[in-house]
Amino acid sequence: MRRLIIRPGGIGDCILALPAMEYLRADYTEVWVRSDVVPLVRFADRVRPIASTGLDLLGIGAADPPSTVAALRSFDSIVSWYGTNRPEFREEVARLGVTFEFLPALPSDGVMHAADYFLTQAGGRPPAIPRIDCDIVTLDVIAIQPFSGSPRKNWPLERFRELAARLSTQAEWYTGPDEKLEGALRVGDLYELAGRLASARAYVGNDSGITHLAAAAGASVVVLFGPTDPAIWGPRGERVRIVKGATMDDISVEAVASAVNELC
Repeated sequence: MRRLIIRPGGIGDCILALPAMEYLRADYTEVWVRSDVVPLVRFADRVRPIASTGLDLLGIGAADPPSTVAALRSFDSIVSWYGTNRPEFREEVARLGVTFEFLPALPSDGVMHAADYFLTQAGGRPPAIPRIDCDIVTLDVIAIQPFSGSPRKNWPLERFRELAARLSTQAEWYTGPDEKLEGALRVGDLYELAGRLASARAYVGNDSGITHLAAAAGASVVVLFGPTDPAIWGPRGERVRIVKGATMDDISVEAVASAVNELC
């Protein structure tokens, strides 16, 4: 059995879908994901960035790339979170005679945790605990990533700074490629970043893909939630502490410091 798994979406979405993707593993398994997630998919025989496959060109009126069509036709099974809401894409792959099993890319019922939802879609049984095995060396620091994909999910930066000043352990700051913070580290390879975050004494961050990365790598995680629901989107791990406020402004430095001290 040759199976292709296609999983678009952000870093956090892909990490939460890892248990489902691993459950779908076949004799030969190929996975197509966004480019920065490629290093995190360790179980597959081959992993490709979606952008390199020509998949985005199907169903948009241009000529279908022959290499893309040939690649799709080489699989016995294709399970895809890509294209579910693109009728023109679904029509095109049907015209090509390629059979897809399309799955909704986001939880729809608002009840089940996203990782459990994805695993259930694949036919598995929850609970789903994303795991990223990586090399860990002990670092006597508290890792802090003060950003996320949405400003409304960000705790005020000055409170992160106040938290860092209160900690008895040195803070090590991280940012993504498009985020600016003087003195912060940028680690481009997510697998390398996972190992570094898991090596810290603890990690503190907002509801973000990097926070899911830290939790999946086994880090001690304090995650701050405001407008999103941790019952659906919370990172999963044995040492995860969630600090929730009605808004991010409602979360006090004292509450976060207490959660960090509990883990350390």
